[in-house]
Amino acid sequence: RRVHGDSGISFNSRKMMRQGPGGQRVLVLNQNTKREQGKKAQLANIQAGKTIADIVRTTLGPKSMLKMLLDPMGGIVMTNDGNAILREVDVQHPAAKSMIELARAQDEEVGDGTTSVVVLAGEMLAVAEPFLQKQIHPTVVVQGYMQALEDALQILDEIAVPLDPQNRSELVEVVNSCINTKFSSRWGNLISELAVKAAQTVTVELPNGKKEIDIKRYAKVEKIPGGDLEECMVLNGVMVNKDVTHPKMPRLIHKPRILLLDCPLEYKKGESQTNVEITKEEDWEKLLKEEEEEIQRMCEAIIATGCNLVITEKGVSDLAQHFLLKKGIACIRRVRKTDNNRIARISGATIVNRTDELTQEDVGTKCGLYKVEKVGDEYWVFLTECEDPKACTILLRGASKDVLNEIERNLQDALNVARNILLEHKLLPGGGATEMEVAARLNDRSKSIEGVKQWPYRAVAA
Repeated sequence: RRVHGDSGISFNSRKMMRQGPGGQRVLVLNQNTKREQGKKAQLANIQAGKTIADIVRTTLGPKSMLKMLLDPMGGIVMTNDGNAILREVDVQHPAAKSMIELARAQDEEVGDGTTSVVVLAGEMLAVAEPFLQKQIHPTVVVQGYMQALEDALQILDEIAVPLDPQNRSELVEVVNSCINTKFSSRWGNLISELAVKAAQTVTVELPNGKKEIDIKRYAKVEKIPGGDLEECMVLNGVMVNKDVTHPKMPRLIHKPRILLLDCPLEYKKGESQTNVEITKEEDWEKLLKEEEEEIQRMCEAIIATGCNLVITEKGVSDLAQHFLLKKGIACIRRVRKTDNNRIARISGATIVNRTDELTQEDVGTKCGLYKVEKVGDEYWVFLTECEDPKACTILLRGASKDVLNEIERNLQDALNVARNILLEHKLLPGGGATEMEVAARLNDRSKSIEGVKQWPYRAVAA
């Protein structure tokens, strides 16, 4: 086991003691802890960072290669996504772990550039090594780096070009530059078109004038093996992996009136174990009748709203199905909460927790078509042709699961890039032009910097 202090100290399992009063030995750390400090620990940290950078170096750029990894479950991961590769790598060194954490943070915040950020961090550590050899203190090196970072951000802001978020072809071009280095680039603009359409669909204008684009919650990716990759599309609504609860319920409704529930349509069982003693046969019939009347009351409240499609997150009893079927109402049960939230967003319905609180306003009418279709081996509920959907489902088709998984990873990167453009309409030139411009300008500025930190500042530019 390793315990890590500051950048100059790392502890590796051996032994560490302190002399207490009267020469008595006091145990400070675990008996099997070995302490490394000073230059030895710093150089070990740099070496660990460079090693992690070397792992993903071959997966960078348009000529990159895919890595084939075996995950802990025995499955195969084929990818050139830096974060996906480093996620599968099991490391012990604390500096190496922080490099992997860097890729994860980049993936969550930006979505793309996970490989670049690790390679760049590895180079920053590599150019710091000569300064440590020359007895320059690490804090001085860090100060030079921090100043270079502030100046680089300022330069990037100056050379950024404004972009029109309404121009769809421009957005697709920008997203394409993210996809071109990935596996799915061989299918042209397909993934870019999907990403831009999905990001624009889930965009919501907040009352304070800001935009909210929640891709994680409202842009669901459904992967169905089989079919052709050209069949991939962004639905104008959502799809859910469910079928109607009764075979005679309608599977096609135009302009459905949707009711969303978060409660079971079955008799409520007591919280604690209850025993009932019955002396007469009629009493047993009364109990059954009460259960039946309770479910009938629930179904009558649903029927009174005038809906023709009921979707609930909980179970639906056979009796409730019978009452709803008599009125021609389709019913779908045990839908995930996340799916229910998406359906609420596209249909305008309100999720209700109790059937006795139902009103006409809770029914959603913004959906144009409800249909149940078999895609692949399973039945899917499609809720499409919505008026103004603020949620969507991205349907991916492909030959095998490995191909679909890699396309999904590429699509997630593209979605994040599309979201970033829609939130901040600025663009920097690619192909290394930005990096060269920043390097040239930092090199010029380094002449005006005083003191020893000029050297690390210049090293960043180089």
